[in-house]
Amino acid sequence: MLEPLRVAVAQPAVIHGDLLATAAAHADAVRQAAARLVVFPELSLTGYVLDAPTVALDDPAWDELVAACAEHGTTALVGAPVAGDDGEGRAIGVVAVDGSGVRVIYRKAHLYGEELDAFTAGPGATVVEVGGWRVGLAVCRDTGIAEHTAATAALGVDLYAAGVVDLPEALTVIRSRAVTNARACGAPVAVASAAGPVGERFGFPQTAGGSAVHDADGALLAAAGAEPGELVVVDLEPPRG
Repeated sequence: MLEPLRVAVAQPAVIHGDLLATAAAHADAVRQAAARLVVFPELSLTGYVLDAPTVALDDPAWDELVAACAEHGTTALVGAPVAGDDGEGRAIGVVAVDGSGVRVIYRKAHLYGEELDAFTAGPGATVVEVGGWRVGLAVCRDTGIAEHTAATAALGVDLYAAGVVDLPEALTVIRSRAVTNARACGAPVAVASAAGPVGERFGFPQTAGGSAVHDADGALLAAAGAEPGELVVVDLEPPRG
């Protein structure tokens, strides 16, 4: 039987050009949340910088974050540019970090705009288990693709988790998609939304923030404000049945 899951959505400040400092901000969020699962925005480790180098899984920048996760028994879902699914090219990845190390668990499936020239798409809907909960994964535009949501729901998820980057005026779209995804999956939704300047050269001198957790009916349970460094923590009860 599943136990309750403490989940956090975080929007750490991006310190452009300083991977170690940005990773330290992620580690601080993990320590502050003291949650079983912490979800971070799309490309949270580098910011929305489409020509940023891929972050190797043995990069020392991960070390403090691994230590923070070990301290609190946390799995962190971090956004970073990673190697493509076949080892070739680059992808917009979700990296799972816990006390045992780091691994790529998802690659954005539905690329958009300049991403199409910079990255290769991932294979599609995926789940990862955290504390026995089946967590469906998505990155930004994936959340608005009905086929992706349906494929994720078909995997039998207990929670839908996504990292996004969008402009402040798009917060209503982010929230609307979260409601749609919750109802389609019959599961709570945790969306980590980038805050502050994360990619001025690529159209994001400011971003929406407002990271949030919704229940399985789409109702808003908790939401952060617009500033970098904010996070919210929610205790989710196991799904019935």
